Amino acid sequence: MTVIIGHNPNFVPFNGRGTLRHNEPLSKHTSWRIGGPAEWFYEPADLEDLAQLMPQIPDTMPILWMGLGSNLLVRDGGVRGMVILTSGLLDDIIFVDEHTLRVEAGVSCAKVARLAVNAGLGGAEFLAGIPGTIGGALAMNAGAWGSDTWSIVRSVETVNRQGQHQRRSVTDYEVRYRHVKGPENEWFVAAVLKLLPAPVEEGQEKIKALLRQRGETQPVGLPSCGSVFRNPSNDHAARLIEQAGWKGRSIGGACVSEKHANFIINQQSASAADVEALITQIIVSVEQQYGIRLVPEVRIVGEY
Repeated sequence: MTVIIGHNPNFVPFNGRGTLRHNEPLSKHTSWRIGGPAEWFYEPADLEDLAQLMPQIPDTMPILWMGLGSNLLVRDGGVRGMVILTSGLLDDIIFVDEHTLRVEAGVSCAKVARLAVNAGLGGAEFLAGIPGTIGGALAMNAGAWGSDTWSIVRSVETVNRQGQHQRRSVTDYEVRYRHVKGPENEWFVAAVLKLLPAPVEEGQEKIKALLRQRGETQPVGLPSCGSVFRNPSNDHAARLIEQAGWKGRSIGGACVSEKHANFIINQQSASAADVEALITQIIVSVEQQYGIRLVPEVRIVGEY
């Protein structure tokens, strides 16, 4: 039986094994620690439970998927419709063979990197520097230090609004830098990753070096979303933002990091409106000064 927290007479929940919440504060689930409530917020028990939920969500109800909320700005008015949480729930990892992993969407990228390295597999070390889940990494082709997610993907699994489980090949998707486009109304629930043999100690040292570099150059431990903007071709967003004079500047409780100008920090009191205003002004300023229009990497959702 589904556990229901809160009440809305306009939506009749189904019988399942997950937890359904009404008006759940999304500030509890985003790395910026800001954002209004989700009208409905579901924590599935597993993939089978999720498949039971999907066909019972009205066709007119929007669906938003969340992992660790690390690349997401939820506006202060919150999110209408259904938010489905994968982090810590769709979290199975299995070895398909000695070089291949099947990873569910809610598994953290860092966990995949560590498990792969300790199993003597290389190619996934860069995932240690991505503060999100595999589902989110698939959706945006997340990357770090010159590598990206889809370079190690052999196939993916999705679920659609009818609750049908699909297995798809890489060729079903248009993939490029921080961009993935595939069949509509399907969402990633797992991926099969193909890796290469590598010495364990070599992989462990590589992860340590990556994390050390991350700690030295990024504001790790402070509430942010990671990189806010995509890097333009042959340039770096952080360099442009700093040269435009935005490093260290604030709007309300939102501040451009002094350590890395492509990070915006919540100084404990920021609203989503503060962050979005800062993003907008940076875009305008950089374009006016350098003729380059920065494109947000962070996904902005919800109502004002």
